[in-house]
Amino acid sequence: MSFFLVVIAIVIAAGLVWVGTQVFRGRSVPEVLDRGLEEPLRGLPPVLLPERPSADDVDRIRFSLGLRGYRMDQVDDVLERLRDRIAEQDAEIDRLRRRARSEVEAAE
Repeated sequence: MSFFLVVIAIVIAAGLVWVGTQVFRGRSVPEVLDRGLEEPLRGLPPVLLPERPSADDVDRIRFSLGLRGYRMDQVDDVLERLRDRIAEQDAEIDRLRRRARSEVEAAE
């Protein structure tokens, strides 16, 4: 029970410190509390894939962490499926190219 009270005290103290820093910066308490969480910074570079992504490109993608971000397990699952699908397509393209080359060589 005492551990719980310590945690509650720390949370309350952190909240008071946060409100104090906002007021110190010139904002009023109601303005700070009404605004809630602000939008994330727009200065971060976008996460882009190359024009023709490979499975390795998908493995190298890293997203920035955010308070209200996506669930990491869902993002990882989608990226794994995307990587596997791209790898399948690359293998199929290679197989078809080899087959086309062998047919051209046989025709010569």
